[in-house]
Amino acid sequence: MSSIFDSLKEQISPDLLRGLASNLGESTGSVQHALQGSSAAMLATLASKANDHGFLSQIMNLISSFGTRTAMGAAAGGGSSVATSAAQSGSTFLNMLFGGNLSSIAGKIAESSGIRASSAGSILAAAAPMVLGTLASKVNSEGLSASGLGNMLTAELPKLRTFLPAGISIPGLPALSSQVTRAEEVVRSKSTNWLWPIALLALLLIAMIWFFNRNSVNNAVSNTSAVATQAGNAVANGAASLGAFFQTALPTGIQLNIPQNGMESKLLAFIKDPSAPVSDTTWFDFDRLLFDSNSATLQPSSQEQLQNIANILKAYPNVHVRVGGYTDNQGDAAANLKLSQDRADNVMAQLLQLGVDPTHVDAKGYGDDHPVADNSTDAGRAQNRRISLRVTQK
Repeated sequence: MSSIFDSLKEQISPDLLRGLASNLGESTGSVQHALQGSSAAMLATLASKANDHGFLSQIMNLISSFGTRTAMGAAAGGGSSVATSAAQSGSTFLNMLFGGNLSSIAGKIAESSGIRASSAGSILAAAAPMVLGTLASKVNSEGLSASGLGNMLTAELPKLRTFLPAGISIPGLPALSSQVTRAEEVVRSKSTNWLWPIALLALLLIAMIWFFNRNSVNNAVSNTSAVATQAGNAVANGAASLGAFFQTALPTGIQLNIPQNGMESKLLAFIKDPSAPVSDTTWFDFDRLLFDSNSATLQPSSQEQLQNIANILKAYPNVHVRVGGYTDNQGDAAANLKLSQDRADNVMAQLLQLGVDPTHVDAKGYGDDHPVADNSTDAGRAQNRRISLRVTQK
């Protein structure tokens, strides 16, 4: 019987590593190190709370919800909806584990792996649904109760310790004062280049088993780790649409590392083009901002793009901008308007904190006005939940 951590490492495929490494601008080895360190930190934190039955019960509920939603969502809608659902569950999981210490955890992972803090935040976000999927598979395949899961995790603490990033303190485990020497982990070579129709057919069969035979639900959910891997790959594949990262120099001498098709590239091209007029309809959508679910709290992985935008605005002091917040049309319109304003205000506040002139930026929430996609689909609603930037003067 393989351990939870060993099962998890098997989900870290070479394709996933290459995709994340390429789009984050980090080395494959560093990304692998960070993924393993992130996973170990999550599992060790869970193990440290093995005697907190209330907390473990909440985790079990999240695991159960994650397994059902991702398996059924994959069969019903495919790629983007699976990734969105998995990302939301992963965000909840990270907040339950680390709360306000999430930024500190990301910083320790970055320091230990030799990557940027923003990259560590993105890797944590990608690892969380994979950890949840692996836990769901173990819980259902072995019929684990909350206490059974706690006992299994506690037994794995010695192994988890060797993968914990230096400086991360887990109750019951002293923080590692220096980098622990690890034997190089060989990622199991397995092909993930299967065609989407085949993948969706397999997921549909899982959903049919669940629907027509409720007593066999464990068999369906035990495949959740594969779905979580799909979601992790979806994160990398989604980033791939932004194109390869490249370096460009600003007039201030700062070098930006940005994706070819990303927001920063489009904004820079607009600012530099004297023939491009300022317009009420020309908006640039942030493509690497993440908020906690139904909250205006920005996740650590958002800092890289916010820093890039702040650097651009400081490099072009004649430019003034508006931050616009938008939601989908689900729920109460007044609540949506408030959430969109709160998110826009928070993004503006972050830009000001990074040194942008406060007279050069304002923020406005538009609620569910001005949708850019169909609100009747999960994918469309995900596109409509966005933060955008409009140049009001250049």
